[in-house]
Amino acid sequence: MYKYNDFDEAFVRERVAQFKGQVERRIDGSLTEDEFKPYRLMNGLYLQLHAYMLRVAIPYGTLNGGQMRQLAYIAETFDKGYGHFTTRQNIQYNWPKLSDVPTILEKLADVEMHAIQTSGNTIRNVTADHFAGAAGDEIADPRPVAELLRQWSTDHPEFQALPRKFKIAVSGAENDRAVLRAHDVAVQVVEQDGQRGYRIFVGGGLGRTPMIGKVLRDFLPEADLLPYVEAVVSVWNLLGRRDNKYKARIKITVHEHGIEEISRLVEDRFADIRPTFSGVDQVMLREIEAHFAAPTFKAAGTDAFDAYKAANPAFRSWADTNLAAHKNPDYAIVSISLKAHGATPGDASADQMRLMAELAEKYGHDELRISHEQNVILPYVHKSDLPEIYNALREGKLATANIGLISDIIACPGMDYCALATARSIPIAQEIATRFDELKLEHEVGPLKLKISGCINACGHHHVGHIGILGLDRAGVENYQITLGGDGTEDAAIGERAGPGFSADDIVPAIERLVLGYMDIRRDADETFIQAYRRLGAQPFKDILYPEKAAQNAA
Repeated sequence: MYKYNDFDEAFVRERVAQFKGQVERRIDGSLTEDEFKPYRLMNGLYLQLHAYMLRVAIPYGTLNGGQMRQLAYIAETFDKGYGHFTTRQNIQYNWPKLSDVPTILEKLADVEMHAIQTSGNTIRNVTADHFAGAAGDEIADPRPVAELLRQWSTDHPEFQALPRKFKIAVSGAENDRAVLRAHDVAVQVVEQDGQRGYRIFVGGGLGRTPMIGKVLRDFLPEADLLPYVEAVVSVWNLLGRRDNKYKARIKITVHEHGIEEISRLVEDRFADIRPTFSGVDQVMLREIEAHFAAPTFKAAGTDAFDAYKAANPAFRSWADTNLAAHKNPDYAIVSISLKAHGATPGDASADQMRLMAELAEKYGHDELRISHEQNVILPYVHKSDLPEIYNALREGKLATANIGLISDIIACPGMDYCALATARSIPIAQEIATRFDELKLEHEVGPLKLKISGCINACGHHHVGHIGILGLDRAGVENYQITLGGDGTEDAAIGERAGPGFSADDIVPAIERLVLGYMDIRRDADETFIQAYRRLGAQPFKDILYPEKAAQNAA
């Protein structure tokens, strides 16, 4: 993991001191809320539906046990005892008092954390594959690149007043676990003719105009990364629509000008600025890489794991669902579900955070990851330790065996918290998860990505869900549209709207009808929902959702 140097420490402390003064002026009335707004946004503080919300950065989703413990302390000392992990690998506190926020930021600084650029029209928290450094299919750990981009983008003088927010993701594998193609810019480690470099995507994004990112450079040499990404952001900073915030994102710029013209402009800008990069960025990258050396793996047998798995059906179910292959065959990647049936997706109590910190320190080489799917990862666990981890997670109500299944739902906060939301997300997610737990079918259903957003801004990533749900306001009544066939992987696709929306009372029965219908029409139990959708097309699924219309058409 990256460790702060003296500059990092001084920079973060100075920002905390600046914001403390700004908060004091807001409280004594020297600043109005409108005057205070740009200062608070620069420090990750939102004014939500009921209270302020503080969004804390977890760069590329990586943190250690001490940092997780501090997040737990903040949750129970300054909030209501829990935190909400987000699709941007951040954590949000939904109920802090304004007067406490500077103290919270000081507590974060104590463990090398901050809330800088988690909001506003800047380059946001750089995200990464949550299995980075551990996955057997990766070419290289992408987190050093993510850290380089984080350092470059933080307080970059040219990019503090962009047309809109700007999001970057990185991955080191062909299998996309970082939703690369739904980002403004994405960086994928690739190899060509024995040389390592990067594939660059541009112009992805969800929201009211969802688009899949396009390849801007199929192969970029390693040494060119920083000046090239700077060229991309510089071009968009000049072209981006500041007259209309709904058309300001780079995806619209790419759409309006075309990928060929954007490529020409970027290459011209890159040619101008490349000579100004002396190579110090590559020196920095080499220094950063030293922070991300793999841990010293322990040598031990795995017989105890195999025996426990054979003897314990509940453990076997959890292992089959929540473990992923590690590059070291004696190790496993553990996904801890924050999606217990009926719980709020992505929420963790202070006690649960402390438990996860303890497990990381004792069994996981003191490292945790936050996934964009709102779960927590232990990336380095020896298989012999898995029975102890599982039993501890069971006691902490964190052993739900549903990673990648229908109850592993991404959901935004919706109208329970968000001032922008037009419908509730959390109760719908809870009802769907509870219903499929009652049916005891989700393992039989198999892999299925269900995602819910409470408004058109798509914070729940519904556009790239195999089944997506979008909550809208229709004349004061919540209405839920269903999209089908979305995908956030290397086969990325935007889901297609199925038809008319459903009421809050009807949406769960509609999802149940859809999933049971899929099980009837799939080729066999091994054919996933998305595979069946691609084989059969949308119409059979629409007929399942709208049986009355299907009957009329048949007549």
